Amino acid sequence: MSFFNWDWVARNWTSILERTWEHVFLTGVAVGVGTVIAMGLSLVAVRRRRWYGPITSVTNILYTIPSLALFAFLVPFTGLSTLTSEIGLVSYTLLIIVRNTVAGIDGVSAGVREAADGMGFTARSRFWKAEFPLALPVIMAGIRIAAVTTVGLVTITAILGQGGLGYFILAGLRSFFWTQIIVGTVGSVLLAVVIDVGLLRVERLLTPWSRSRTA
Repeated sequence: MSFFNWDWVARNWTSILERTWEHVFLTGVAVGVGTVIAMGLSLVAVRRRRWYGPITSVTNILYTIPSLALFAFLVPFTGLSTLTSEIGLVSYTLLIIVRNTVAGIDGVSAGVREAADGMGFTARSRFWKAEFPLALPVIMAGIRIAAVTTVGLVTITAILGQGGLGYFILAGLRSFFWTQIIVGTVGSVLLAVVIDVGLLRVERLLTPWSRSRTA
């Protein structure tokens, strides 16, 4: 392709690798922190059902705020920093993971709960030894969706100087240099696919019984 400069890629491959790692780091921190917070909120929602509505309402509001508007709102408080990027990115993971976690736990059959109670499990042990493992495929599906969404959102944080591969997209748009735009765009898409496949493999390792049931 005449509009794609392979020589530029060869000269800047170290920078591409650095920006890719930055993209992975921002995504990993956001999804990791978001998962921890969402799990805590989900446990509250499962044990105290009256809190499910308020929790999902707040997380839904955060999810629907346009990313540029949210980052612009945070800048006066936290500056053009990684913290600003992560606060915004984490907030977008919460709704997806909370909903999938609660849905996964609610999807566990009453028969499983009755069997666990019959075996003398306490409410806590029943949750961790029966309900949570069976809900894990649905929970992991939510984490995968959140991760792929976050990969896309990280490109927007380039306006904060923290954009990973989004740096190339922004730089390419400013200079009308298609090679940078393509590198940033294609790199982000490939990264999203790799992360999604990687999390799918993690899910299969954590839930070997689901593979046996499918077979």
